[in-house]
Amino acid sequence: MLVALVIMLLIIIAAVIYISLIMPRAIDGADMDLLCCDYAHRGLWNEKVPENSLAAFELAVRAGYGIELDIQLTRDGRIVVFHDVTLRRMCGVDRRLCDLTLAELKTLRLLGTNQQIPTLIEALQLVDGRVPLLIELKGDDIDTTLCSRVAKILDNYGGAFCVESFNPMMLSWFKNYRPRYARGQLVTDFIKEKRRGNKLLSFLLSHMLLNFLSRPDFIAIHKKYQSKFSFKMCTGLFRAKAFVWTVRHPKEYMDAHRSGKYTIFEKINP
Repeated sequence: MLVALVIMLLIIIAAVIYISLIMPRAIDGADMDLLCCDYAHRGLWNEKVPENSLAAFELAVRAGYGIELDIQLTRDGRIVVFHDVTLRRMCGVDRRLCDLTLAELKTLRLLGTNQQIPTLIEALQLVDGRVPLLIELKGDDIDTTLCSRVAKILDNYGGAFCVESFNPMMLSWFKNYRPRYARGQLVTDFIKEKRRGNKLLSFLLSHMLLNFLSRPDFIAIHKKYQSKFSFKMCTGLFRAKAFVWTVRHPKEYMDAHRSGKYTIFEKINP
């Protein structure tokens, strides 16, 4: 009898610890009303209009879709909109973006078009509050320099926006210094996707066990891993808003909406 009570107590303690680790923001959450919509992944790009370009953002605005975009820092500390670590795929240059200055980056063109790598300020000026923005902060370590610099820009932006990242340390910065910003934890299964890096960290991120750092308002999960228990707990029990990425088929889009989720989509017009 005593052994059974001890086991039950240990199970309860483990459950409490688990819940405290994965729980999203529980009180005084950010206003998500204008942000709960579908987002064009890196803008509404196609074979002629490159991703994360001003042209792709303008097409998304005209179609009335929210815009998901990626930001990172140049060598001289400017914030630009670009997804990859290197410039090879989009610009044909075998260099890391962070090793070049903004002036050097502006000499390049995206996929041979007339489109340049835009700054975040240029993107904000173009969108001008016409549609919501979902801004992904790129970065894999504890350096949060990008956070403070983007906050200074977003503080003066009048449109609806939210921030998201795979990196809970970046979201933790916003939790501490810009608590009214809506923030989202990006999630995938780092182990099944065979991402390089520390195995323990990959496990913790895959199961949202670092949510206590970010306390997100929403979870944006890879479409393949919507059955994860931690995701269902966050969005079901705790009512965090749910986003699914990257949706590329009308059926995936319909399935997401039937289950109450919003999408980050590409190659379709929902």
